[in-house]
Amino acid sequence: MDTHTFTRRIPVDAGYDVCVLGGGPAGAAAAIAAGRLGARVLLVEGTGCLGGMGTSGLVTAFDPMANGAEMLVGGIMRQIVETLHREGELGPGMSPEIFAKGYMRWTPFRVEGYKRVLDRLATAAGVEVRFFTRLCDAEADSGAGRVEGVVLNNVEGWRMVRAATFIDATGDAVLAAAAGAACREAGRDSPRIMPATMASLFAGPVDWRRCTWQAQQDGLKRALADGFFTQPDRHLPGLSVVGDSLGYLNGGHLFDLNALRCRDLSAGAMLGRRLAKEYLEFFKRYVPGCEQLEHATTASLLGIRESRRIVGEYELNVQDYLARRHFPDQIGLFNKFIDIHPYDCSDAEWARFRAEKDEPRWKLGPGESFGIPYGVLVPRGWKNLWVAGRCVSSDLQVHGVIRVQPTAAMMGQAAGTAAVQALRHGQTACDLDTAALVASLRDQGANLPQAVLARTATRS
Repeated sequence: MDTHTFTRRIPVDAGYDVCVLGGGPAGAAAAIAAGRLGARVLLVEGTGCLGGMGTSGLVTAFDPMANGAEMLVGGIMRQIVETLHREGELGPGMSPEIFAKGYMRWTPFRVEGYKRVLDRLATAAGVEVRFFTRLCDAEADSGAGRVEGVVLNNVEGWRMVRAATFIDATGDAVLAAAAGAACREAGRDSPRIMPATMASLFAGPVDWRRCTWQAQQDGLKRALADGFFTQPDRHLPGLSVVGDSLGYLNGGHLFDLNALRCRDLSAGAMLGRRLAKEYLEFFKRYVPGCEQLEHATTASLLGIRESRRIVGEYELNVQDYLARRHFPDQIGLFNKFIDIHPYDCSDAEWARFRAEKDEPRWKLGPGESFGIPYGVLVPRGWKNLWVAGRCVSSDLQVHGVIRVQPTAAMMGQAAGTAAVQALRHGQTACDLDTAALVASLRDQGANLPQAVLARTATRS
């Protein structure tokens, strides 16, 4: 490949305490937490709204936040869902009894309401938000484990932004990789890549009493037997209710899509739109209650499940999950099952998926939980860089549990709080007083019941 040396003098924006890259649930929570603690925060987001997969990605349901006995997810994420409920922006029939107590219960929400709540929270926290702005590169000393600045681009041109601390909430560990932090890549460091999905919203008169999950699965079997689909995908999470005449579809896998390759993303977006049209016809023909269904829109972001993960101070692993392990430095609790989607449409892969899905060990029971330790947020040895969201340090099985919106928000809140603590007390990301961090997160409403605390992070 030919190369070209690109040199340009660009303006420098400085004076920020915390620079957060990515405005999804992790980045939004990180920025809000740091802003509430009095830091000068810049939040950079490539689209025109906060919320990431919950808004631009149209994944309009929060994964289970409780374990049948208590709400595990606290802090900013709990404030968000309670605000959505109070303002009538959750799906029909949702109540605190469900999202704060239910076992394996998802919480549907209305996208526009979620956007507005995040706008208000960020503004109230004094966060400077730059929409339609992308990270292009980083200036860093990987040997010293420090990021010095990031290069951004938007309609106004190029900017170098300097800050004391940085939080990578890009989902793909874009900043961490650009800075030279060690990362694992799907497809390079693993033989297969978990498929992506392009989510959709469907509208029209829907009889939700007849359009049940079981009715959808029965219709899917008939459609597959008829050879209806161009891609015989047997895994259909389904069309779920968002409003009386609005449904969210999680269906149509994009197999072998490498989310770190633009060519794959482009082809995947086109295929996702074609599959959405097929699913519209499928529901109208095979699923009772959907005869007058209309396709409203596909998402502007692909639902990426796996791309790049950092090598952190600690790698959360499946043995931790199976042991229901709790940590002195844990910054969140969770309960969801291990969720690794089929890698293709073959009989062998479907058998593998069904066997794992039915494996009792792969699902925590009512009243159970496991902890997410602070060390998964910090690239190993780095001083002023944190990562939050689905690119944190974990093995593949646990990644299939924690790659979702509620955990991303908890990790983001911890990263934003840790960044401010490091600044104010002369600490570093890799050598933070984690007992003080846990105490601060508890003050912010996090559910962190561990009786024993430690002043250093759990390390691999």
